[in-house]
Amino acid sequence: MSSLPASLLPPDEAARLDSLRYYDILPAFHEPVFDEFVALAARVFSLPISLIALVDEEEVHYKANYGMPGNDVQPRSEALCATAILKDTAVVYQDLTVEKSPLITARAARAAQVNGLRFYAAAPLRMPDRRNIGSLCIIDRQPRVFSPDEQRLLERLAGVVSKTVAVRCACRSLPGGGEWEWDGLRQRLQGETQSLTALVRYLFARQGVQVPVLADSLAQVSRRLEDLHEVLDQFQG
Repeated sequence: MSSLPASLLPPDEAARLDSLRYYDILPAFHEPVFDEFVALAARVFSLPISLIALVDEEEVHYKANYGMPGNDVQPRSEALCATAILKDTAVVYQDLTVEKSPLITARAARAAQVNGLRFYAAAPLRMPDRRNIGSLCIIDRQPRVFSPDEQRLLERLAGVVSKTVAVRCACRSLPGGGEWEWDGLRQRLQGETQSLTALVRYLFARQGVQVPVLADSLAQVSRRLEDLHEVLDQFQG
């Protein structure tokens, strides 16, 4: 039985944990493409930290990490990512020192303070079975404004991560393990993500870094995310 307060347990907790097990991403989930995703997320929003968090029964595992080395696992009661799976839209805490959300436990607030974290936003990793197994989060050590357009783009990025997790599982279920299929797909995804990262660098070099990120830049990134969806849909199709 979970030691978490009931406020942090989604109504579908048992089924959600079953989904996490089904996609088999906790035991050994180090794939370069997911490192590319968190690096892209940090760059798009001009933030120093981005993580892919998988929310297990009592712990949160950070399986892709940009900007926070050594942060591999955390008690769920201390992790802000435990709140990100409770909704189907992004959660945003613009300044954790004044945030009054009832979902942030005293332990989570203390952990954020100890780590010097001020801004946090995360979108859930929602799987095809509609269960949220974790989140894609972005973090800053300074408070910041986060626009509705930025929130929508973060959700789209999380959608790409979610679909990639599902496709990875589907590849590995093929006869013979499907590793060759996944390797080819992973390389294509990495290439598309690296091209998108280059676009972001170009946009910021031309326009400068703005907070919130300019709507035009967000729109161009959003359009390019369609290329990633198309690569994934080709396998699913």
